[in-house]
Amino acid sequence: MISGAERINRINPFYVMELLARARELERQGRHVVHMEIGEPDFPTPQRVINAGMKAIRSGDVKYTPAMGLPELRSAIAAWYRKRYDVALSSDRIVVTPGASGALLLALGALVNPGDEIMLGDPAYPCNRNFVCLFDGDPKLVPVDATTDFQLSCQLIQRNWTEKTCGALIASPSNPTGTQIAPTELKAIVRWIDARSGFLLSDEIYHGLEYDERAVSALEMTDNVFVINSFSKYFGMTGWRIGWLVVPDDWIERIEKLAQNIFIAAPTHSQYAAVAAFDPETEKETEERRCEFRRRRDYLHGQLLRLGFRIPSRPRGAFYIYADCSRFSRDSSRFATELLEEAAVAVTPGKDFGINAAEHYLRFAYTTSIENLKEGVRRLEKFLDSRSRLSVDGAAD
Repeated sequence: MISGAERINRINPFYVMELLARARELERQGRHVVHMEIGEPDFPTPQRVINAGMKAIRSGDVKYTPAMGLPELRSAIAAWYRKRYDVALSSDRIVVTPGASGALLLALGALVNPGDEIMLGDPAYPCNRNFVCLFDGDPKLVPVDATTDFQLSCQLIQRNWTEKTCGALIASPSNPTGTQIAPTELKAIVRWIDARSGFLLSDEIYHGLEYDERAVSALEMTDNVFVINSFSKYFGMTGWRIGWLVVPDDWIERIEKLAQNIFIAAPTHSQYAAVAAFDPETEKETEERRCEFRRRRDYLHGQLLRLGFRIPSRPRGAFYIYADCSRFSRDSSRFATELLEEAAVAVTPGKDFGINAAEHYLRFAYTTSIENLKEGVRRLEKFLDSRSRLSVDGAAD
């Protein structure tokens, strides 16, 4: 019997996928499920982006591109950094990848040796730690809480850095909490890690989806950073599988060599489509969507607080709320299962994002309409009322 690679045993599944599969089954049975578990914008891809992709397919522009990506797309991304962040970025430092996942795999493949320790906050997006394991590195999960807005701070990094640690991975805005790292804190992190010749990976895939103050890019602080971004979230292009990685100058050749071998090139039609994402009319549309996400955040945040959930840090970006449900249950996974079965509302349990107080938390994604959110809140309130009555009746018995 083939034994296979030991590393696969260190990689955890997406637990929410089991819940999603059950939700789909309920829908096939005729029940209407309110989906607040999926981190995917409900808006369609902007029409100008679709048109650009279709034009490339119709004209036959679907051959391999250079491994680093279409020159016009890399130039458009560089121009976006100039416009949005006032950062003069050479397009030579940009590699177009099959989604942000491709960018993270590329960066970790170039940076991580077996046994290297990579620091991450807990809770965090699960693929980040799993990808570290894929390259036989050791993800060092550092518990984070409301005192640092559920983000790694410079003090936490200093306290947990060991002789095995070679770098850190941050995400701002983050999944699952939607919190951001303050500019002063980010600058301190950059300086401290750089002084120790470590590397910093900055996951910025939710940039553009900020609701209070603009998220700061690590590229505003230093050139010595690896920045991951994507067209999936702000630009609404999840299934097109297109993202990018920004690398320091002295890593360009090494990254290009690895990209040539790992995936040859990102999908060609998706690259042509992505150029249109920077069209002024498309930008107007994506900004309108950002405002709608903010409206949804404000509504759901207020309603969850009203119902008795505790939200230690107000989300400032992305499209998630990480809510403490310990007032209602000591097991968020069981709570999420019962909520789905009894009320047909799907949310993600905390165990998908780490082990730090995971049993206390649920992630609510406001990637559905206000009307659906209102229905979800109505069902959630009814579900909580029924649990409260059962608890009272049980006590009386």
